[in-house]
Amino acid sequence: MIEYLTHFTQTLLMTCRDVLPIAGIIVGFQLLVIRRPLPHPRRMLTGFLYVLLGIAFFLEGLNMALFPLGSLMAEQLTSAEFLGVDPQQSVDWRSYGWVYMFAACVGFATALAEPSLLAVAMKAEDISAGAISAWGLRLAVAIGVALGLALGTFRIVTGAEIYLYIAVSYAIVIIQTIFAPRIIIGLAFDSGGVTTSTVTVPLVTALGLGLASHVPGRNPLLDGFGLIAFACLFPIIAVLGYAKLAEWRARRNDSTSK
Repeated sequence: MIEYLTHFTQTLLMTCRDVLPIAGIIVGFQLLVIRRPLPHPRRMLTGFLYVLLGIAFFLEGLNMALFPLGSLMAEQLTSAEFLGVDPQQSVDWRSYGWVYMFAACVGFATALAEPSLLAVAMKAEDISAGAISAWGLRLAVAIGVALGLALGTFRIVTGAEIYLYIAVSYAIVIIQTIFAPRIIIGLAFDSGGVTTSTVTVPLVTALGLGLASHVPGRNPLLDGFGLIAFACLFPIIAVLGYAKLAEWRARRNDSTSK
């Protein structure tokens, strides 16, 4: 217990060191540039303390649960015993089907659970007066993350160069952006960013590092990173595709009604 409290205190102090400069900038601009007193200073101080404690507990939870869980699942799914192969033989990429499935399921579930994505989707639905469905946007982003992580784990297993995937994916995004409705373009690009947040990043990072550590011939430093890029990029493709499909269906319904 004492060891845990010592470790948590260190994490809390590191959190204070990282967050206090941000608070200093905000307070400095408020008092020195805007020259107005802070509204409700006691309530803001209480909330700031909650933020510090919340971040510290979150970081402790990552180290105790999410990082070990992602690494453990990658180790188990790539073990020769689970794959049913001889440990001395090289394993074909087709033998890692459960790894791709697990990555897709993790990506789909974590995207739906992202609080930042929920906030953006609710704001988009509110501002567009219901033209953009919050649930439809979240679902499109979740599907995009699932496909991105499945492809990203395939890249780790095969050892292919990441720039090939990124270049082709951005080419697709550029083409989609040219033909997509203007109302969705900015939101689509933002959706890719907010997806890679508090829930997705730790688990995806642990999954990538664990997978690269246990697949023969892979280097965690060279191959273990990059999954977050897929999780950020493919939601853009999915949302732009969803918008184009919705526009096509609306035109089809209008032409049918006439």
